[in-house]
Amino acid sequence: MRIVLAAILIATWAGAALAQDNHVPRYGEEDKDKSPGQIESEKAAGDAYRKSLGNNPDKGPTDPWGAVRSDGNAKATVAAAKPKKTRTGGADVRP
Repeated sequence: MRIVLAAILIATWAGAALAQDNHVPRYGEEDKDKSPGQIESEKAAGDAYRKSLGNNPDKGPTDPWGAVRSDGNAKATVAAAKPKKTRTGGADVRP
């Protein structure tokens, strides 16, 4: 009985695994021809992408390491940080 139950269980799992398998194109296999609707949608998506690239404003050149260099030409953009007030000692220390 256990053998029959194990065989049914393995067959069920194998069927579920095969149902999830997508077709992977093999080497030398040609792609399917695209429908006119798919071609139009890809063209529209490409046009929208190119249009969206034009919407970004130019910010000009940036120098991310400018504050790190010591050549004197870089602008100091890092503001001095204020020291934090910390409590030291145990929990019974009163402020």
